[in-house]
Amino acid sequence: MTDTVAHRETAHAAAQEAATPAAAQPVDVEPAVLAIGDRARVASRALGRANRASKDRALRAIGGALREHESGILAANEKDLEAGRENGTSKALLDRLALTPARIDGLVAALENLAGLPDPVGNVVRGQTLPNGLRMRQVNVPMGVVAAIYEARPNVTVDIAGLALKSGNAVILRGGSAAANTNRELLAILRDALVEVGLPADAVQSVDEYGRAGAEVLMKARGRVDVLIPRGGRELIQNVVLNSTVPVIETGEGNVHIFVDESADEAMAVEILLNAKTQRPSVCNTVETLLVHSKSTVLPALARALSERGVRLHVDGRSMDALPAGVEAVAATDLDWATEYMDLDLAVGTVDSMDEALEHIRRWSTGHTEAIITNDLRNAERFIAEIDSAAVIVNASTRFTDGGELGLGAEVGISTQKLHARGPMGLTELTTTKWIVQGEGQVRA
Repeated sequence: MTDTVAHRETAHAAAQEAATPAAAQPVDVEPAVLAIGDRARVASRALGRANRASKDRALRAIGGALREHESGILAANEKDLEAGRENGTSKALLDRLALTPARIDGLVAALENLAGLPDPVGNVVRGQTLPNGLRMRQVNVPMGVVAAIYEARPNVTVDIAGLALKSGNAVILRGGSAAANTNRELLAILRDALVEVGLPADAVQSVDEYGRAGAEVLMKARGRVDVLIPRGGRELIQNVVLNSTVPVIETGEGNVHIFVDESADEAMAVEILLNAKTQRPSVCNTVETLLVHSKSTVLPALARALSERGVRLHVDGRSMDALPAGVEAVAATDLDWATEYMDLDLAVGTVDSMDEALEHIRRWSTGHTEAIITNDLRNAERFIAEIDSAAVIVNASTRFTDGGELGLGAEVGISTQKLHARGPMGLTELTTTKWIVQGEGQVRA
């Protein structure tokens, strides 16, 4: 082992030990978590002063460390997966929890992509010289300390840390008990890599060792935490929204719709639906409801293709009548229209008009992503104008509602709110603005 590798292994082991909760040591959770917030505030000042080159070196160092410690990451992840299987965790949640060599490659690629993106800090939003000679500009600046509470998604640990770092923010993470071993390993790697390039380790911290009590304190740490982002199921998100005194950017569940109008091409519709439903059904941009115009002839082909891929169809009466022989389905209820399955299930309804499709979506949508498949430009334009969701897609898979796919490098989550950030949240969404006014002795009349 070379001296450099030996140093890295020793530093990593020390960082991992620091990230591991001490056994049998009673801890007063509130002061412990608030102290984490204080250290994050100090670290955020150092990051706020860091230039792009140092932040990009850190991102690349993290990517290299992930590759170097891949075997340890996968071993820790397997412990979490085994615990999940023993606890009866659903297949969909196990998929979200799992890391593989390919998924680690994806994390490294996302970090490289982030390093190649412009630094949002200091970007001039607008500026002008006023009639009195004052020079005014509005620029992007870091939020400061960003906290994230999320479930069973260890990839989110790296994504959020990378985005926070590039945008000049310190981050405090609460990743949930299901991914405890994986997140502990990742946290040690992240902190080690930051120190290696001369940035404070406390730019990335976690309250995982304090469990739910730690998350509750984090939600009340107003003044220490500038913004809190929940990412997970409805119960987690609503708990944070209703109980946090820290400002929250709300990410939402994805009850995603695709409407196939009467002009849609059959081959295109089949390819899009299969991708949107079966590529990775456990994620929030997967389609959950298919609406087909009653004058369209594509439903039999869609149903057959989906059924052959193992998709369980929950259909209304008219859709049931249009199914081809051999395709099985169950009758849909209102619960199906409201459900984010995150599995190989799909609600299917037949509508007589664009009006009926829009009304259905307005009633049941969570405001995440809606798509239309059409060859009619007027229908496409009307759908775009009248759908009030974070993302509206024409003739493409809903799986493209993703920060990496849309050129943001990665994402903190998909915001379904309407204040500040909406849709995939990348670097710019983790900044706020500052007004800078420069004069030469002017006073207000």
